[in-house]
Amino acid sequence: MSESSTISRHALTVLTGQLAVMAFGVTDTIVAGRHGESSLAALSVGSAIFISVYVALMGIFQALLPVWAEQRGARNPGAIGKSLRQALYLCAAASAAGMLILLSPGPLLRWTEVPQALRTEVGQYLAVLALALPPALLFRLYSTLNQAIGRPQLVTWLQVGSLFIKLPLSVWFTFGGAGLPAQGAVGCAWATLVVNVSVLALAFWLLRTQDLYTPLRIWQRMERPHWPTILGFARLGVPAGLAILVEVTSFTLMALFIARQGTVTTAAHQIAANVAAVLYMVPLSLAIATSARVSYWLGAGNDARARSVVFIGFRLSALMGIALAAILLIANEALPSLYSSSAAVVTITSGLLLWVAAYHAADAMQTLCIFVLRSYRITIAPLAVYCILLWGAGLGGGYMLAYHGLGPWAPMASPAPFWAASALALAITAGLFVLMLWVAIRPAARDGAAGWRER
Repeated sequence: MSESSTISRHALTVLTGQLAVMAFGVTDTIVAGRHGESSLAALSVGSAIFISVYVALMGIFQALLPVWAEQRGARNPGAIGKSLRQALYLCAAASAAGMLILLSPGPLLRWTEVPQALRTEVGQYLAVLALALPPALLFRLYSTLNQAIGRPQLVTWLQVGSLFIKLPLSVWFTFGGAGLPAQGAVGCAWATLVVNVSVLALAFWLLRTQDLYTPLRIWQRMERPHWPTILGFARLGVPAGLAILVEVTSFTLMALFIARQGTVTTAAHQIAANVAAVLYMVPLSLAIATSARVSYWLGAGNDARARSVVFIGFRLSALMGIALAAILLIANEALPSLYSSSAAVVTITSGLLLWVAAYHAADAMQTLCIFVLRSYRITIAPLAVYCILLWGAGLGGGYMLAYHGLGPWAPMASPAPFWAASALALAITAGLFVLMLWVAIRPAARDGAAGWRER
């Protein structure tokens, strides 16, 4: 099978699972909205806090993909199992830190001036999700492991199947019935906990019973913490997790800044953000698949083949980015009407989708680059670029354009300046990442990276 076919099949499998996971949030939003406005409001606040914590910690373990893919390429499956057991120590520390934050949301809720009437329900919602965090992170480890060894379908089956459990449980726990009292938004959290524990149990069962995991020698006695290994994971994973946190918070803060413009503009921005989030799943899946193959060939000692895979990933990501951006440009008037019947919302959203198209084209390239850069152990520089450009130029520039004006441009209280500034910032980010990656894959740089991996 050609590398293009391998990457495409891997990416399509990952994409299916990612869309199933996204449907979890859609399910909870619909169910909580049907239950009542207060439940939906509590879900909105609570889920924003949980997602910020979860994605940052999730990024740490997603960044371990190149480590295990390299070990697979080096034909050293036993090292994968040993490495995985060391990652469990990091997972335990991350779970404890995340649970502490989720169990103590009071200061954050006061700082953001969340209404007092919502704080109790938000606190209860987050307390349940604190219990759901460890199984979620452990399943992320399982997911990353399967992506690294080229078997993402085992994860996708569990993610798609869990969606059929999540929906009825969310409805039952939220509205009550069969002796169970209605719990509102907290019911959605309990449903998430049950689903997370269930899929993790199935993942453990697969690890114990499937022959493909036998060479990895996972089920060995736990070794003592090997701090050089754990610190190496942290040096790779923590910057990656922080980079994801910057991305998420830039979107979150953009929504908060736009909220002061009223319900119509806020609704239009929410539609645009939802479209961007769905489209992002495509380059994300391609980036995961490409980085897995690049790391595999690096581990096999075939740097030239790894470099060719980088270019294949580039072509696929550029093609899909341009194609999806073109679809947005063509459907920018029809698509908003699927979300809203308000003429005002549709009109504003239609204009925003033009900027979303530019944003996505840049997003496709930078996503591919940052994942492949991790294969070459480059994580700090991309994080610095994210902080400066996504927070500074994108979010800060959009705020200035919208509310204070900038140079010859007068203030324009609209979501458009935020999307325009973010698209420009992301385009510059993509350009810098391409330059970093080009430097990384040069022969001299590859020799240095190979030496790093040998150590």
